[in-house]
Amino acid sequence: MPKIADIQETPNPNAVKFILKEPMSYGTSHSFKSAEEAGTDEFAKSIFDVGEVVSVFYMDKMVTVEKTDEAEWDEILPELAVPIRAAEPVRSINGNGNGNAAKAIGGTLGAILDDDPVVREINALLDERIRPYLAGDGGWLEVVGFEDKTLRIRYEGACGSCPSSLTGTLMAIENMIRDEIDPEITVIAI
Repeated sequence: MPKIADIQETPNPNAVKFILKEPMSYGTSHSFKSAEEAGTDEFAKSIFDVGEVVSVFYMDKMVTVEKTDEAEWDEILPELAVPIRAAEPVRSINGNGNGNAAKAIGGTLGAILDDDPVVREINALLDERIRPYLAGDGGWLEVVGFEDKTLRIRYEGACGSCPSSLTGTLMAIENMIRDEIDPEITVIAI
């Protein structure tokens, strides 16, 4: 059973980040907007079962839970701790069937697009300068596609519904990519 090392606020007032002592995955992010979307992911579904949960995002030793506007943290936090503590952590990098997933820092779709040297360069820049800060706030960023000089990204976790992700952070990412990779690239969040 994973032990909760800490619970941290995020810039998104409706999301908190649980820091765990044991990993729930290795390098692979899991992001769900509903229990139905979670499908066979029993860990995420158990968190949705608490009620008042809008999204669940987890990777490595971090779980970010977003609540509804109406829910109060004082009431829901103790309830969320129950399924998190009851979950079975991943014991090895191959323990969850994702042995190569640790290499896929940019996410599943990012790995598929890795054949494009521009996407590889963008992912390297995001890995170095953006993703660590988003993870620190309980979120993540995945490259979804790159076509006709337009980079499509998806924010996950606390960043998925945070207003600053869709304004200031998006603009900063676009400016950084334009300055360091190609001045004609446009970045859009989906």
